[in-house]
Amino acid sequence: MTPHAEALGKARTAADFAAVIALLDTDLSQAVASRQGLKQAEDRAIFGDGDLAAARAALDDCNDTIAALEKTIAAANGRQATAAQTEARADIEALAEETEGKAALLGARWCAARRLVEELRQELFEADALSRAIATANGLFDAASLPRLKVSLAATRRAAMAGPRAAVPARLSRAGLAADRLLLSLISSGGALDPRPSLRAPVSGAAKKPKTRRG
Repeated sequence: MTPHAEALGKARTAADFAAVIALLDTDLSQAVASRQGLKQAEDRAIFGDGDLAAARAALDDCNDTIAALEKTIAAANGRQATAAQTEARADIEALAEETEGKAALLGARWCAARRLVEELRQELFEADALSRAIATANGLFDAASLPRLKVSLAATRRAAMAGPRAAVPARLSRAGLAADRLLLSLISSGGALDPRPSLRAPVSGAAKKPKTRRG
């Protein structure tokens, strides 16, 4: 039996075993340190300075204590390793349950995203039809020399698309960033629904006249 046998018997977790092992290591260090003094006492008793039998008995007790502590520590290390493995498996199982819950939530999010995309498509269809109707009416206003009646599609779109935008999460994946850019292109100036005519490259300068030889 060791001084910490009761605590060792109550240990269940890896942390419990680690605490007891630390105490056992301290006892072992103290026992090893005291053994040196007992050896010196035995040496003195051999030459008549002290009780040789008592010195040897004390040294034997110390050696027995050291052996018991070393054996107990080895066993405790094994129990600690087993407890750590059990706890690791429990953590994995808990993570698996948590992941299953997140997968169910992910499925619900994807369903919501699909529904919103379908709603967005329908809104875009309706917006496109209205844009075509307004563009046709603008053409008629031009033909009737009544440009003041025209409606600016660009101004209407800019006013409708104005407003705050959600901040991008710090750890958004590449796929998420690509999808976000695609969605923003639908509401940004110059995006997919706001084509702008490409600017032609400026003329670098007047063409130089060819040189003629002097005769």
